[in-house]
Amino acid sequence: MLFAESLQVNIKAAMKLDEGSRSRLTTLTETILDAAINRSLVKSIQDIVDDDGSVKDTASPELRRHRERVQLLESRLYQLMDKLMRSADNEASLSEVCIVNGRCCIRTTGDKSSTFDGLLLSSGSDAGNMIEPIAAVLLNDELQESRALVAKAELDVLSKLTDKILLELDSIQSLLQETIRLDKVTARAKYSIAYDGTFPDLYLPNFENETVTSATSGSAKETFSTHPTKKAWKLYMPNAYHPLLLQKYQENLDSAKRDVASAAAEIRRRRIYGQDIAEDQLASVLDSMKLRVSQLEKDQPVPVDFMIAEETTVLVITGPNTGGKTISLKTVGLASLMAKIGLYILASEPVKIPWFNAVYADIGDEQSLTQSLSTFSGHLKQIGAIRAESTSESLVLLDEVGAGTNPLEGAALGMSLLESFAEVGSFLTLATTHHGELKTLKYSNNSFENACVEFDEENLKPTFKILWGIPGRSNAINIAERLGLPSDIVESSRRLLGTAGAEINALIMDMERFKQDYQQDLQKAQHLLMQSKELHNNLELAQRKILDHTSAQRKRKARVISEYAVMARSIIRKKFQQFQESAIAERVKEEKAADNAKSERVKDHMPTSTAAMGKAHNTDTNLATAADDGKGYMGNSFVFVLVLTFTF
Repeated sequence: MLFAESLQVNIKAAMKLDEGSRSRLTTLTETILDAAINRSLVKSIQDIVDDDGSVKDTASPELRRHRERVQLLESRLYQLMDKLMRSADNEASLSEVCIVNGRCCIRTTGDKSSTFDGLLLSSGSDAGNMIEPIAAVLLNDELQESRALVAKAELDVLSKLTDKILLELDSIQSLLQETIRLDKVTARAKYSIAYDGTFPDLYLPNFENETVTSATSGSAKETFSTHPTKKAWKLYMPNAYHPLLLQKYQENLDSAKRDVASAAAEIRRRRIYGQDIAEDQLASVLDSMKLRVSQLEKDQPVPVDFMIAEETTVLVITGPNTGGKTISLKTVGLASLMAKIGLYILASEPVKIPWFNAVYADIGDEQSLTQSLSTFSGHLKQIGAIRAESTSESLVLLDEVGAGTNPLEGAALGMSLLESFAEVGSFLTLATTHHGELKTLKYSNNSFENACVEFDEENLKPTFKILWGIPGRSNAINIAERLGLPSDIVESSRRLLGTAGAEINALIMDMERFKQDYQQDLQKAQHLLMQSKELHNNLELAQRKILDHTSAQRKRKARVISEYAVMARSIIRKKFQQFQESAIAERVKEEKAADNAKSERVKDHMPTSTAAMGKAHNTDTNLATAADDGKGYMGNSFVFVLVLTFTF
């Protein structure tokens, strides 16, 4: 309940930050928000049960009182035992305080008897004598009674809580199922992220004819409308890994890295504490561990490419033993089941896989002594059951078709079985075989396709890679020749095999070589394509940077011109105000001087002469002229400001 409530709080907080997130809520998020949580019941449980599952002292007054009584009696008992042990004459014969069946007693050792009276609970030469002092009997009895009362009080509290839970049992079970569902989804998500899985493109068989790009690298999925020349695939899984094989490899690598880290830490610890260490020995051990890590990093599991065309119904995989045929079948089967339960596929993008209604497999040896079944009989019984139950929407995996009997009869039976599955028996059938006759089905039926596991003849070991469109060839005679079998035996074997078989093998060798050359050219072309895309992206980025820089320069120049225009207008305005103020001040000063001169002349010469009157008139005329000149300057300054403003 607390977990679900915490999830609800987190989701609501996220929705407050982004109000439009409700429209993007998944079904699981809506399920969490719709979960009914009885908060009063949660509070009741929290008030009674502690985090470690024990009942709290505050659950009831009786429980608190009885527990306090138990603590008091235990304290008195330990004080009594300590007093008895201190007052003993022969301390060597006393050992320690022990608890026997919930009763406090003293364990004594030695031959001498104890100095206190008590009840002998047990005795032994090794364990000593367990004695319950008489003085502690009553206290032990009271302690046992108090503990029983504590247990009864806890039971009463839990019984009442259980009655409350029973009333909400249906909602609790529903919440538990939703929590389990969330836990499973979380586990699938963690697994898919841990192994860098790919989200599969699922489709229903016989319902959708969707296509995916045929590129074996890259992370972008492309649509048919943008690439009309791409091929339609029934199943497409580039660089697919077997989950268990990849998991085992990752575990071994992690273990080896931990061993290296532990060994290095141990060497540092010994050096810090000055302990004697054999430098050469520890260094060699550490080097061997590092070598194992580097070797594991090189020997990674080999991925397998599955690119089955839409028209293919049966895929026949041939090749040598231990070449990876069976694990290829298991990889496809596990991938289809992983996709159905919501796991990502351990392959590169893009992945397209049908939603099979069932997966049927006949892999391994089905012989049984109890049922009197041989290997051949066991396979036939299993394949018969698969043929009866499989439908046109099923996946069928058959390992070593027609094995365990006469090669001619086994090949004929295998051909008939595969043709039957190609007609109506399955949506897709994958079969492995050693019979060469099954390779020819492709040339008479368009529903068949050939593939083989690659074999390195120089190193005499398989490469675990699948070559598509090429039937496997026999390598027994060539391997025998390389292993040093006498040349006369090798030549005799080739004559018995016949020239036709040799020509077929030579043709297959040429096809393999052409296929390898094609793969190399394809990888080179993909590499060049990636480089050209990277150069194109870099060119576009540089072009965007140049445009951004040009735009920024224009904006900066406009901003600078605007700033200088503002500064010019401000300076002109200030100069104009200063000139206006100085002109007014000069005029006022002259007027005051004229008034003072007139008043002085009046005092000295009361009769005003005509010359004086004319001089005064000339002074007034000059002042008026100066004022008019100031107005003209002001007008010219205003016109200059306007010119500057429109200019900038």
